[in-house]
Amino acid sequence: MSDTHLGGAVATSAPPSSVDEGLEPAALAAKYGLAVSGARPGLFEYVRDLWSRRHFILAFSSAKLAAQYSQAKLGQVWQVATPLLNALVYYLIFGLILGAGQGMSKDVYIPFLVTGIFVFTFTQSSVMAGVRAISGNLGLVRALHFPRATLPISFSLQQLQQLLYSMIVLVAIALFFGSYPSLRWLLVIPALFLQFVFNTGLALIVARMGAKTPDLAQLMPFIMRTWMYASGVMFSIQTMLADKPAWISDILMYNPAAVYMDLMRYAMIHGYSAHNLPDHVWMTAGIWALVFGIGGFVYFWKAEERYGRG
Repeated sequence: MSDTHLGGAVATSAPPSSVDEGLEPAALAAKYGLAVSGARPGLFEYVRDLWSRRHFILAFSSAKLAAQYSQAKLGQVWQVATPLLNALVYYLIFGLILGAGQGMSKDVYIPFLVTGIFVFTFTQSSVMAGVRAISGNLGLVRALHFPRATLPISFSLQQLQQLLYSMIVLVAIALFFGSYPSLRWLLVIPALFLQFVFNTGLALIVARMGAKTPDLAQLMPFIMRTWMYASGVMFSIQTMLADKPAWISDILMYNPAAVYMDLMRYAMIHGYSAHNLPDHVWMTAGIWALVFGIGGFVYFWKAEERYGRG
């Protein structure tokens, strides 16, 4: 018994005889149990295959993180310096000039701003890396057979590792401005986990879209900037929209970026109390993570056989 190839199909049975010469390729494939080469595996088989490569995913994300600033003289220092410099710029413009921190003391607003920037950057970087996950790695995709979801998941994990480095600075800033460790700090763990699941699902969605439309990578920075301004990174949504219809602030407060930022602020900042959080915030965070985590994975898997082709 030998392998037989027919129009991209593979068989492990005996080659067709002369009596099969008049059969259509589809009928011939069905008769001899041929399977399409590169066909999308079943969902559970795909998950098992992905799990078997978990060590590669972790190693790949760590290697990408180490190489990210390898050409810079300060190296990995930029992992923390970049969001800190962004926070400084936003504080000068929004905090001092525009007064976006109204209603909050300096000891609350500065950790509020830095937390928002670090947390939103986590989502922003995951999406920007995800949109290029397939289109930017076509050589790897076309050369090797592996679950393509490995790439966007690795990039999301890379951004999580980078955020964990930044958390050292965030803790130092919180301590400096009077937010000392308490049991609330433990809420950082489930908040980051839910955000990571959400980010990964969103990265999988844009990875599939970016594979089909590479120009999406050029449009995405504008989308992310708009999302940032609508999520209360630099200001309190409740305070700034106090004179607007309630439904406007509700929409902005329940958007996932704002939800995860609020959870982190509540966990880390002593002066950021529960009344700053929208109702049912943990349930909302869980729903966003569940919908995008599962939905994004299934959406990406459905196009598995098309990545790297065409």
